[in-house]
Amino acid sequence: MERLMRKAEELARRYGISYYEIRITKVTASHLTMQNSQLEELALNTEIGIGVRAFNGAWGFSSANDMSRAERAIETAMKIAKLSKGDSRIYLGDPVKDRAEIKVKQSFLDVDIEDKLSLVKEVDSLLKGDSISNRSVSYGDGLKEQLYFNSLGSEIETVVPRIRLSFSVTAKGNGEMQQYWRSFGGAAGWELVEGVDLTHWTAFVRRKAISLLSAKSPPSGEFDVIMDPELTGVFIHEALGHAAEADAIKTGESILTGRLGERIAVEELTVVDDPTLPGKFGSYIYDDEGIRAKRVEIIKNGVLLNYLNDRETAAVLGLEPNGHGRAQGYSYQPLVRMSNTYVEPRDWSFEEMLSEVKRGLYMIGDKGGEVDTANGTFTFGAKEGYIIENGEIKEQVRDVALSGKILDVLKNIRAIGSDLVVEFPGYCGKGQWVPVDDGGPHVLTRAVVGGLR
Repeated sequence: MERLMRKAEELARRYGISYYEIRITKVTASHLTMQNSQLEELALNTEIGIGVRAFNGAWGFSSANDMSRAERAIETAMKIAKLSKGDSRIYLGDPVKDRAEIKVKQSFLDVDIEDKLSLVKEVDSLLKGDSISNRSVSYGDGLKEQLYFNSLGSEIETVVPRIRLSFSVTAKGNGEMQQYWRSFGGAAGWELVEGVDLTHWTAFVRRKAISLLSAKSPPSGEFDVIMDPELTGVFIHEALGHAAEADAIKTGESILTGRLGERIAVEELTVVDDPTLPGKFGSYIYDDEGIRAKRVEIIKNGVLLNYLNDRETAAVLGLEPNGHGRAQGYSYQPLVRMSNTYVEPRDWSFEEMLSEVKRGLYMIGDKGGEVDTANGTFTFGAKEGYIIENGEIKEQVRDVALSGKILDVLKNIRAIGSDLVVEFPGYCGKGQWVPVDDGGPHVLTRAVVGGLR
């Protein structure tokens, strides 16, 4: 390693590079998928690679999956940076030397692959039932060991585990097909999947999928809407979180550009992105630019307080970096990304919230959607919904979508619950995939509701 460091210093002098950073990453991972009792994937992989960024007013980047080519990758990144000759700036700061690890109770590396396959088979078996036409189970784990060093003198070793189990069913009947699913995951060990009540949750997704076969289509129009913690999480991640990523701010492609310090939501709303939450799927210790992970209040009491920054956006916008430069792997450059994003709880109970609604909808879960951060509009599907009439939950509706203008919805919030849940692990795509989590309590607001079909 010292040889690589000396070589990087020598090449930086030769090419006139003012800043460089190098990540050497080892990932040991397993992945199993099963569909209708057929094993479709069983993979055990260990991969080591190097990613190099050099800065000369613009970035040069190179990577290699063969450490014998490490010096060539360093030289290539520096050559690209020298040729690029941009006029941007980056935050430098002080060097950091540290070794940090997210500890687990039981390492999944110590669990036999036979036991992981038994888990997948057990879930598949539990998902069987009348009216279920398709079952799918996916298990994955990965231990990421990374050494980071840069031209400032930083040397950071980190060890981060991640594990995830997800399963889904498709129910068929009445000429319809409906799907339901559930995921569990975290920066944790094998103890996470051992703690899942598989009998309960597999029965839950079967029951939900079957019930949706006879659910009605939703009404259309503007309604009072209660979002459950999962839908609150995806709304705040997609609609607000992406708009608060400072690379979109830097290019003026966000409705939040130039609005720091402005009240953009009701006073009761506080939104946080926190990679330091213990055990959550989007948690980490240092980002991929060697910046310590930090809890960031994006909105505090209704006021836009912070953007999510990396080294470059922090310097260009005159802000402090806050540890949100993340890369999918060693062969990707870090981008500004979220981690665990959620709405902080207030003091409403669900029953109090429900009593406020004369006619509206209770919408549950995340079924994907679209957001336009530049003009501030969004559309998200929910896994299911229920009509609310005079404070009571009535019939179930399916294929229901929520849409509106982001800032209007934030200002229309009438109640924020006390029942915070942040346990909806997934992967966020932005040219690269990184693990994230999101959530919140129940939230009552007003938005446009319609069908997905």
